[in-house]
Amino acid sequence: MEILGIDIGASGMKGAIVDIEKGVLMTERFRIETPRPATPEAMKAVIKEIVDHFSWKGPVGCGLPTVVKNGVAITKSNLHKKWVNENAQALFEKETGLPFIVINDADAAGIAEMNFGAGKGKKGFVLTITIGTGLGSGAFYNGELLPNFELGQMYYKKHKNIENYAANSVRKLKNLSFKKWGKRFNKFLNHVDLILCPDLFILGGGGSKYFDEFEKYLDKKVPTIKAETLNEAGIIGAAYAARKLAAKKEN
Repeated sequence: MEILGIDIGASGMKGAIVDIEKGVLMTERFRIETPRPATPEAMKAVIKEIVDHFSWKGPVGCGLPTVVKNGVAITKSNLHKKWVNENAQALFEKETGLPFIVINDADAAGIAEMNFGAGKGKKGFVLTITIGTGLGSGAFYNGELLPNFELGQMYYKKHKNIENYAANSVRKLKNLSFKKWGKRFNKFLNHVDLILCPDLFILGGGGSKYFDEFEKYLDKKVPTIKAETLNEAGIIGAAYAARKLAAKKEN
């Protein structure tokens, strides 16, 4: 079964057709810069452009970088304040004429990792962390998603939230060495462990490609491994989340 998956990020909006049985892309990713300002009106036009690029006519799965409840964006995250309480699912469906499932982008990445990557078959309480512009997180218990765990939004000392202290974007902005940044990221993991006591951390997102550089600075109180689906995770997980729509259509 093939489904179009779209991954919306703070810097880019990417789509591809996914084989959701195998968890692989069937096409090259098509990427468009995220509009600035990142308003619903501007971004729905990009969604339409991605759909049209693939001449797609079926269900679409989409990951949005905000808390999402029943297709409605609850926070603005790294987008625009107009997203608060916007029904993203209805907005994209009206723009494209296609059925959509819209979920949190980190949840989408986690879904891909738990079904096709390093988390496949893992039991207990697993946290997938996407390291990028922010710190996204997906929470799973015995493989089942617990949606909208926004661990990067936890308050930390003088910082508004901990992702402003330990995200990969902060490393690049402040030109931190992997040692200095690794210690910051370690504090984040330890803080999460103190509160939630997970059985496993799986690290993904763009920052995870430096895992070999900063792994030595992690305490490893909790087993911590690198994700396998990496940059394709958001697209694959979003498409997989829409599988029930596709099944309903077939029936």
